[in-house]
Amino acid sequence: MNKRRIVITGIGVLSPIGIGQEEFTNALRDGKSGANLVDTFDTTDFNCKIAANVKNFLPENFMDKKKARRMARFTQLGVAAAKMAIEDSGLDFSKEDLSRIGCITGTGIGGMDVIEEEHTALMTRGPRRVSPFLIPMIITNMLPGEISIQYGFTGPNYAVTSACASSNHAMGDALRLLRYGDADVIITGGAEGTVTPISLAGFCSLKALTTRNDDPLKASRPFDKNRDGFLMGEGSAILIFETLEHAQKRGAKIYAEFAGYGASGDAYHMTAPSPEAKSAIHAMELAMKDAGISKDEVDYINAHGTSTDMNDRIETFAIKKVFGERAYKIPISSTKSMTGHLLGAAGAVEAVAIILSMKNGFIHPTINYETPDPDCDLDYVPNVARQQQITCALSNSLGFGGHNAAVILKKYVG
Repeated sequence: MNKRRIVITGIGVLSPIGIGQEEFTNALRDGKSGANLVDTFDTTDFNCKIAANVKNFLPENFMDKKKARRMARFTQLGVAAAKMAIEDSGLDFSKEDLSRIGCITGTGIGGMDVIEEEHTALMTRGPRRVSPFLIPMIITNMLPGEISIQYGFTGPNYAVTSACASSNHAMGDALRLLRYGDADVIITGGAEGTVTPISLAGFCSLKALTTRNDDPLKASRPFDKNRDGFLMGEGSAILIFETLEHAQKRGAKIYAEFAGYGASGDAYHMTAPSPEAKSAIHAMELAMKDAGISKDEVDYINAHGTSTDMNDRIETFAIKKVFGERAYKIPISSTKSMTGHLLGAAGAVEAVAIILSMKNGFIHPTINYETPDPDCDLDYVPNVARQQQITCALSNSLGFGGHNAAVILKKYVG
């Protein structure tokens, strides 16, 4: 395989802490929490009554109102982020071969909001009242499908579903297809929009969520000794990946280089990470090997950092195994401390967080880190952003089912 250099030339983001680059960057720097009491349905009987929603999102600001009504929320969020990213990239499709442009996105769950609405229609009004758009609205591949239909892209087009690792896997696939020469440009990233009654109830029953309902802004606390579960979130980030040659030819601005990708499977448990972390370690090592870098070149890690007991402890252990004593010298932060856990969109939103931090010369904090955990004793950049340049970042996504995906982003040097 030709190791073509792959660069990022456009970014779109909708997150619980901001829509668009400026809002998102400022919130990251300020350590803002996007947590809120759920007010879209009655949570009286729920153990967890909080989440992290995207605020002030109006689909009609990004797409035709009629089309938006035929999309699940995750698709709306993803199409909106794609519009932002494409406009940011400056791509002129009248000058492009659209068969050389693809779209690969990650989503963990899909249109759960539509499933719930249409199931209610089925139970209360009968099968004839179920929407004919039910199936196309709920399937995870409808996001890349809708993006390609809107812009006419006929290159590689599909969705990746691997729980919380979905968008890291999607970006990794995009990297490899571009290297193989199957496309010149791939629109990639992820979206999730499943803060719904049954999703929240399911995660509550799994006992995976925080129950710090009386203090939502302090609820997500990765690596803190008193963490009690993750905060469910929603959002989307879409990135424009291009071969360096293509980007240079059209004079594109370049944010960063997407340099490496590693994937592995735990083969251990449905929801729990393997305590030996061998596969998570392997994914990180594969990503660095793929990027052609040494461990000494990684100067920042964006952790999966979910705020659950097992993830934070075992991910810390894995980082120590990979980097040895140097692990204590590498700044680490969890974007999820602010955004909550965006499930299948998490990796893409965290990639954007890295790129914007890289661009603006800071490392965002892990907020709500108040009580050190002896098992989590690395430098998590607690509570306050740090002015520091990032040149090479590792980002981890570790999903239910034992799906691990690690990626390497580098500051672009021509």
